[in-house]
Amino acid sequence: TFTAWCNSHLRKAGTQIENIDEDFRDGLKLMLLLEVISGERLPKPERGKMRVHKINNVNKALDFIASKGVKLVSIGAEEIVDGNAKMTLGMIWTIILRFAIQDISVEETSAKEGLLLWCQRKTAPYKNVNVQNFHISWKDGLAFNALIHRHRPELIEYDKLRKDDPVTNLNNAFEVAEKYLDIPKMLDAEDIVNTARPDEKAIMTYVSSFYHAFSGAQKAETAANRICKVLAVNQENEHLMEDYEKLASDLLEWIRRTIPWLEDRSPQKTIQEMQQKLEDFRDYRRVHKPPKVQEKCQLEINFNTLQTKLRLSNRPAFMPSEGRMVSDINTGWQHLEQAEKGYEEWLLNEIRRLERLDHLAEKFRQKASIHEAWTEGKEAMLKQKDYEMATLSDIKALIRKHEAFESDLAAHQDRVEQIAAIAQELNELDYYDSPSVNARCQKICDQWDVLGSLTHSRREALEKTEKQLETIDELHLEYAKRAAPFNNWMESAMEDLQDMFIVHTIEEIEGLIAAHDQFKATLPDADREREAILGIQREAQRIADLHSIKLSGNNPYTSVTPQVINSKWERVQQLVPTRDRALQDEQSRQQCNERLRRQFAGQANIVGPWMQTKMEEIGRISIEMHGTLEDQLQHLKHYEQSIVDYKPNLELLEQQHQLVQEALIFDNKHTNYTMEGGGGA
Repeated sequence: TFTAWCNSHLRKAGTQIENIDEDFRDGLKLMLLLEVISGERLPKPERGKMRVHKINNVNKALDFIASKGVKLVSIGAEEIVDGNAKMTLGMIWTIILRFAIQDISVEETSAKEGLLLWCQRKTAPYKNVNVQNFHISWKDGLAFNALIHRHRPELIEYDKLRKDDPVTNLNNAFEVAEKYLDIPKMLDAEDIVNTARPDEKAIMTYVSSFYHAFSGAQKAETAANRICKVLAVNQENEHLMEDYEKLASDLLEWIRRTIPWLEDRSPQKTIQEMQQKLEDFRDYRRVHKPPKVQEKCQLEINFNTLQTKLRLSNRPAFMPSEGRMVSDINTGWQHLEQAEKGYEEWLLNEIRRLERLDHLAEKFRQKASIHEAWTEGKEAMLKQKDYEMATLSDIKALIRKHEAFESDLAAHQDRVEQIAAIAQELNELDYYDSPSVNARCQKICDQWDVLGSLTHSRREALEKTEKQLETIDELHLEYAKRAAPFNNWMESAMEDLQDMFIVHTIEEIEGLIAAHDQFKATLPDADREREAILGIQREAQRIADLHSIKLSGNNPYTSVTPQVINSKWERVQQLVPTRDRALQDEQSRQQCNERLRRQFAGQANIVGPWMQTKMEEIGRISIEMHGTLEDQLQHLKHYEQSIVDYKPNLELLEQQHQLVQEALIFDNKHTNYTMEGGGGA
């Protein structure tokens, strides 16, 4: 900045400097600079290159500055010749103050305060511009543009500038000043923006160029005189302003940090955490807040003192930086008090809420544990299909047991509702572990629904199975009622079919055959009865198979199984043809015997009378012996010969008798003759 300021004047003499530390060491350009800015001639410089020549030239420049009433404290020619940067910059700043700023005078104020007042007056009508100093008031670039626009409105489109784009604003002002006002660019926009507090001397130097560019020589002289008069007072006021700014900034920052903490109503998960928050709040009340109350009071006192001094010196009132007004601090403090109000009460209410939540949560866990213990194994019990193997009496017992369980289940309904109600209350009170409570409650409710569904399904299954078993039981009873007489009939039939029979006549065997034929005629009806009985058993088994009922044991009403019936029926079926053959064989034998009887009777009925006649003749021969003995012998021979001639008939009869005896035939209704008795009846 100082280099640019120096060059802005040296250019008038056709030269410039590159390095402010080096280019003034020989004193030549320093003397030239003083001549240009003062308009006066200095003693002729020495052109030698030796150190002594350089010191002499610098001393001539320093003597000229001193002659203008400026005290150069601790600045000597040797330091300038040696290139002491600090001393060189201090000298240049003294020159700037004397020749660029000291002569500024505005309403009986001069130097820095006069320049500041001039800036304030020129920028007062502009929005977002509040010039209070020569550092942060210029950071956004709007003040520079306002100064230019106030004097040369055609150069700046002020309404298009944005406060949030400081770099553009600064560069715009610097470029316009350099191009149209012949004010060299002494500052760097990025340096100003990126510095928390821009260099005050640099800003003042640059701003003084605007003052000299826009103000006449007479106004400049008046302002310079006034500046000198109030410089001391304004420096003190500047310190007060800076102190106010710092104190206000610190207090506002503390308020800004504290309010979110007081406004934080985020509940903690545990009572211990909330009690710690309560203790922290009480520490804030006892320890942290009281010093800040004192700082606020001191800040207001300082502000009022400063304003009184400014008013007594006819200075405009102090305008703190944006956001640091006393009203801003009071607003922030009110906000702090509002945030603080009720915070302790909220903490106590929250602790009571957490105590109730802990009690409710423990109550929920106890009831949930009792219920879960009760439900353990209940699903498996309700899912078992023990009724598939049960008898009717077992089913009735299972139904009674299930009815007892249903009563127990209904009694537990109230506990489930209590668990759900507690979970709902925990949710409404924003319990921190609500997700796990909800998950457990949902699991209990889902399991309860499952138990209800399974209970209903088991009751239906038991009642359905009971009905089916009753049907099966009725079928078993009907089976037993019909199987018993049918079994007895088959046993009697088997006895009859295997019964030995003894007959002597064809009539007797024919009677047996007729009776057997009558028996065989009943077999189709018997077979249908058998099928009907077996059909009853099959129907019972079909019902059992259809409904997956596993029948245990045999029919409780009878020991006659279908296997027994079929076995005996097969036996009957086997015995019938056997009986047929036996009867047929016996019939054949009796028919054969009948032929033998008839043959024997036919022959006996011939031989018998013949023998009877012969016997009569023999009797008569013995009684009626006539004639001679020879005649009688002759007659006997003839008689004997006739008997001999008849002997084949007797032999035939004997053969037939032999056959009758071999056939064990003991009677013959066709003849009264027997081989033993002859013709006896």
